[in-house]
Order: sequence, then structure tokens, then C-alpha cells
Amino acid sequence: MLIGVVGKANVGKSTFFKAATLAPAEIGPHPFVTIKPNRAIAYVKTKCPCTELKIKCNPKNSPCIDGNRFVPFEILDVAGLIPGAHLGKGLGNKFLDDLRQADCLIHVLDAAGATDEKGNPVAPGTRNPAEDLVFLNEEFDFWLQDILMNHFKKKHNQPISAKQVEEVLSGLKIKKEHILNAEKTSKLKISNITKWKDEQFLEFAIALRIESKPMVFAANKCDIGIARENVKKLKERFPIYSFIPTSAESELVLREATEKKLIKYIPGDSDFEIIGELTEKQKQALDFVKEKVLKILGNTGVQECINKAVFDLMKCIVVFPVEDENKLTNKEGNILPDAYILPKDSTALDLAYKIHTDIGEKFIGAIDCRTKRKIGKDTKLKNGDIIKILTGK
Repeated sequence: MLIGVVGKANVGKSTFFKAATLAPAEIGPHPFVTIKPNRAIAYVKTKCPCTELKIKCNPKNSPCIDGNRFVPFEILDVAGLIPGAHLGKGLGNKFLDDLRQADCLIHVLDAAGATDEKGNPVAPGTRNPAEDLVFLNEEFDFWLQDILMNHFKKKHNQPISAKQVEEVLSGLKIKKEHILNAEKTSKLKISNITKWKDEQFLEFAIALRIESKPMVFAANKCDIGIARENVKKLKERFPIYSFIPTSAESELVLREATEKKLIKYIPGDSDFEIIGELTEKQKQALDFVKEKVLKILGNTGVQECINKAVFDLMKCIVVFPVEDENKLTNKEGNILPDAYILPKDSTALDLAYKIHTDIGEKFIGAIDCRTKRKIGKDTKLKNGDIIKILTGK
């Protein structure tokens, strides 16, 4: 599973990425700071069963902090986009190509309107962030339209199936179900695709983008008052989208202070505790975050965006595999050692293959460790399940 962090140049994408991962990423107040895509591990936050079961876990692949389990997944920060990207302007072709493998997108918006269309700094309130939302969607749509037209306008009225469209778009992680849903939404028949007009290709591309690349909007720079007003306007104008007030810079301050053991902070929380000696500059920075962000917004928005993308847009679940169904341990005796993110409707067999191909191939059944009931390969798993995989020789 891969989430792409997208947006116009200089809106705080790389700050968001660094805050979510603490991976090194260059940050600067000018366009095209990010040229090569940055790829790192971020974490979705979920409840650990250790609290419910009143046991102490020993996590291996996913840290547990005060009953909060942080489960890893990959996140990608790509080059900033400018209008005309699908025509190759700026780093547009690279931006779009880098996003081929993304399952979901977090679109970082400059909600304060403090960057022009090319990503140059301007006074807050100068630009309407809605324009950035529209143009990025349009660039993606035009790109998909071009791909579809280049392949199917040349077929000279041959009947085309959804399977053939899937083969053309497979490199973009677009599946047959996405194509069929887009066909239904757009009310355009795939079988007639060679007869479509340009505007019909675009209409289908829009529906396909919505189906295959779900998006949450990180309304960034919400430590500035005008940004919060703009978020209200965005929600009114685009009710189908999720806008999360965000201050990526504040989250980065909190995570770096946590790493230096100056504060105790759990990502996504509404407060933090000072546990180390602070310089006056550090104290001022943390006071600003507390007063201007946490007390007003409730949290910095970064973890909320990640959780929204994983659980709501991609509808994933988190499952905890163990080897001893009674002690809930692995063979080394670690309690609840691992947690895995799986797509909704994943089965016990899917979990087995996620752990290791050999385990999947030797799968003969599984045990639901809460009920101690044996389950089969087709049993759909639920969020928070604790599962023991049974294998044969």
C-alpha cells in the first residue's frame, strides 16, 4: 500500500512528509525543492488490543505508545505541480509518472493562500486555495484522458472490454472494478470507447480518477487565521471532499522535540507534556504550537489525514497475527508482536500471504484468538482481529 503526498509547489508537502515520517526531505520556500520523489515509512494510528485485554505487548514491526499502535506503510512525496503539468510544464510529467503506484492521495493545500500558481510566496489571502484544488484535479484528469485517447482512438471502432482498458491502465494501479464503477458513474459505455468524443474521454477520466485515486485534503498552514476561514469555504464549495485543517510545521516541531526527549507527545493528540530542559527559543515555538494550533484545531491534522486516508478512503483494516492463540505470542514469546494493514474484505488466507509467501502456500486454516474458533481461508477478517495461521507440511 502506497500513499502519495501531492500538491502545488511550496505548499508544505515536504514538511508534511517529514512530519509524518521524520525522514530527511529538503524543505525550502521556493518551487521544485522536491525533484526526486522521497519515499519513506509513515504510521497509521489505531488501538492496540493490549489495552482491551489488559496485557503488556512486545511489538516488533509497529510501536505501541500508551495503548496506541502505530502500523507502518509507505508514503511518497513527489515534485510539486504547476498548471500545464500534463503538457510537460515544470516537472509535470515526472510528477504524474511518480504517482502511478499510489493507492490513495493526500493533497496538501496552502489554505492560507500564501503561494501563487507557480508556488512563489505571496501575502496570505492573495490566492484562493480552491483554484489549486481544481487545477491539480484537472491535470490528473487531462493526463488520464491523454492515455485513454492515445490507446483507444486508434482502434477504429473495434468493440472494447473493461478488461482491455484495465490492461492499458494496469501500471497506474487501476483495476477492473474501478473502470466498471467509472462507467456507471459517467454513464458512458466502455464498449463504445473508440467512438467517444474528446469531452467524453475527459468525463470518463474524471470518474476514473475519483474511483481509483481517492483523495483527502490537508488544508495546511491553518495556524494562520485566514486559512481557517478558507477551510470553511472549501467545505461549502466541495462537499464531496474531506478537508482537514492542518499545520504540518507544528507537527514537525512536536515530532522533533519528542525525538530529542524534550516533550512527551503522541501523534494526533491534542496536547503534550514537557519532560526536558528547553531553551527560550524552543519554549516559544512549543507555546505557539499549543496556543495557536492545538487549542484551536484540536490537533495538527497530520495524523488525522493519514488515518482518514487509510481507514476511510481505502477502507483498510489492521490485523494482529500470532503463533500461540492462548498467550498471543510469536515463537520468541513476544506478545502481539506484529500488526499488518490489509484491504477491507481480506481473508485469513490473504493475511497468510501478507506474512510470507511460504505461509500462504502452506495455509490449511486459522484461529480467531478471541473466540478460539477455527476459521477457513475465505473468512473475512475484521479490524483489530488477532489471528493464528495454521499451516501444513
